[in-house]
Amino acid sequence: MRRFLTHLLALAVLGLGTAAFAQTDLQKDKKDARQDRRDLNKDRKDINQDQRDVNKDRADRNKDARDIKHDEAQLDRAQKACKNGNKQACEKAEKIKSDMAKDKKDVGKDQKDINHDKKDLNNDRKDAHNDKKDLRHDRRDIRRDKRGK
Repeated sequence: MRRFLTHLLALAVLGLGTAAFAQTDLQKDKKDARQDRRDLNKDRKDINQDQRDVNKDRADRNKDARDIKHDEAQLDRAQKACKNGNKQACEKAEKIKSDMAKDKKDVGKDQKDINHDKKDLNNDRKDAHNDKKDLRHDRRDIRRDKRGK
């Protein structure tokens, strides 16, 4: 009889320990799922911010390219006037050349920014994809823990 009671007591203790462990595992999975949702939302915000940055940099680059074309046309007119003997036009031509050089440097810098932002955007998209996968796995684990498998 004593042996039977000790076995029954041991079985009850093991059963309760397993149930308590399953409960803590379920809580951990729920916590992981919450954290993955937060990470996913942060990644989505980062993606949107990087996309805005790319768009702004593209607009800056295009504006600088338009400025260069405009300066080229002005430079041609100023150089023709300078050949005709207009001293003011010669000074203006030099100023236009310096503006063009500055705009060309800006175009290069803007393109570099675009490439950097594209890389960030791609990394944020990868992070979001991984967070979606983690969230899906956490939800699967929660379902399995509730069913007891």
